[in-house]
Amino acid sequence: MVAFFKKYRRFAWVMITLSAIIIVAFYQALKPVPVLPIYQPAMVDASLVDETIQYIKKYHTIGPFKLTNQNGQTITEKDYENTIYVADFFFTTCPSICPIMTDNMVELQNKLEDRIKLLSFSVTPEIDDVPVLKEYAELKGVDDKRWNLVTGPKQEIYALARKSYLVVQEDGDGGPYDMIHTENFVLIDKKKRIRGFYDGTNMEAVEQLILDIEVLELEVY
Repeated sequence: MVAFFKKYRRFAWVMITLSAIIIVAFYQALKPVPVLPIYQPAMVDASLVDETIQYIKKYHTIGPFKLTNQNGQTITEKDYENTIYVADFFFTTCPSICPIMTDNMVELQNKLEDRIKLLSFSVTPEIDDVPVLKEYAELKGVDDKRWNLVTGPKQEIYALARKSYLVVQEDGDGGPYDMIHTENFVLIDKKKRIRGFYDGTNMEAVEQLILDIEVLELEVY
């Protein structure tokens, strides 16, 4: 009997190893692959969405834009083509949520390095001109190669907030005090689709955003 086991010991180990590999492979095959939702205007709180698109249920993407960044450079949607990025809306003189949001954006910038880009729209462009944005960017440690703080016509930024990114709470006419932004970070995929909204003032939500970016990076386009 001992001689029998000695003779077939190698065969037994091979079978055990092969069985383990098969079990792991079978488990992985059964394990669902995480997929992020593709947000449409009809899925979002109607107060954040322009009434002309509130009932759209598919094919929503970020629209074209042409704005100016902290370095005086023209930034358009083409600068974010085929790129995963995170967008938000802020203003430099905000005393409450914006500093927290910006600090958390810096955290994203530092943790994810060159894997994604960032885009911050000023909701008070009449105050946040290029020199103001530049000073703010330098103060916060913004990496110009990956993160644009943009300014431009308020009505264009307002339309983007309501019709593309779906993050502004109140309707208005583009006047100086009618655009009330949320604390949301918006995750955009390589096809310009919204894949997630996250509380930019909450570090747990930001950590979830990082995990969701990892899921998005594995997605086959």
